[in-house]
Amino acid sequence: QVQLVEAGGGLVQAGGSLRVSCTLSGRTFSDSSMAWFRQYPEKEREFVAAISWYDGSTDYADSVKGRFTISRVDANNTVFLQMSTLKPEDTAVYYCATPGSPRTMSIGTHKGYSYWGQGTQVTVSS
Repeated sequence: QVQLVEAGGGLVQAGGSLRVSCTLSGRTFSDSSMAWFRQYPEKEREFVAAISWYDGSTDYADSVKGRFTISRVDANNTVFLQMSTLKPEDTAVYYCATPGSPRTMSIGTHKGYSYWGQGTQVTVSS
């Protein structure tokens, strides 16, 4: 029932910017913490950013802090990841995620996500 649909991936040159989005359906968006992860082929998924359902607080991986910004627009059931000063090592499939139950979890754990989007490819050329 819970579905996450992502959009906005593409090809960008190093130093450029790109914004990806994810829309949630199947439950109340404002009750749902949201996160972005990324994954390289044959590599484990890694945390990128998260935003809390409770107070809108955010958390970022050290590798993207200062370059990426996560935000949400509850009226549109959408979470965004604004990516700036992109580097070739940012090339990955980006996934949005939400916990298995609403009104739960602390985003600082980087854990507890049960629902995932289909992923959107971001490619940064050097």
